[in-house]
Amino acid sequence: MPHPLLTDAEIEAYQRDGVVLVRGLFADQVAQLRAGVEQNMAEPGPYAAENLKEGEGGRFFDDYCNWSRIPAFEAAIKASPAAEVAADLMHSDSAQLFHDHVLVKEPGTSKPTPWHQDGPYYFVEGAQTVSFWSPLDPVREASLRCVVGSHRWPRPVLPTRWLAETSFYPNEEDYMPVPDPEAEGMDIREYEMEPGDAVAFNFMILHGARGNTTSLRRRAFSLRMVGDDARYVERPGRTSPPFPGHGMKPGERLRDDWFPVLFRRAG
Repeated sequence: MPHPLLTDAEIEAYQRDGVVLVRGLFADQVAQLRAGVEQNMAEPGPYAAENLKEGEGGRFFDDYCNWSRIPAFEAAIKASPAAEVAADLMHSDSAQLFHDHVLVKEPGTSKPTPWHQDGPYYFVEGAQTVSFWSPLDPVREASLRCVVGSHRWPRPVLPTRWLAETSFYPNEEDYMPVPDPEAEGMDIREYEMEPGDAVAFNFMILHGARGNTTSLRRRAFSLRMVGDDARYVERPGRTSPPFPGHGMKPGERLRDDWFPVLFRRAG
């Protein structure tokens, strides 16, 4: 039986479409996550970034890999049902934490999050992956947008640097150009969401987010998890996140002292 937050039909939809909405996934952890975001912004980590060019209005802050140094994040992750829900969606017997990610768009930030797939930036591959994107403020207009079925495309999309708009790796020929989903009439899924709801999507789903032209903040907490078939792979350059000194070799599972297994089915 799936977790009570899910139905069998939603799990099937996730496998088919690569994206589904999970209502209330972090509903009981919203206050903790908001506190964690405030600490994160006051005490940025080494990967923190400001994603606006000079003259662009608002503020677009992001940072990742902070769960182990911000107690509110670790407590919220472990208290939530996210790991079990992830295992159900992935058809996996386990769910292993990859990393967390905070994205904050202050009021008047018109810049959208560029279209991209997460997978090409990472040093992990496998069919059993899931990202949860959870707003900590009501979202009507500054929502995440996902292209249905793009996790099954035959070639990955070229990863680029958000601010510099340059290629992330030197081997551009191995990737397809970043498409324009609206101009090409692709099936784009987006949702109106309450704090603690979560969009669940495969690492290979093409996604982006609208700018925040409202008068309210748009704080979002993302959690990335992997399942049984996920394995370490080498990329032709520094990955994001890089996790320097990890010591893993191609084909190995992610080391569980750095990437803890948060859920495992009995037996």
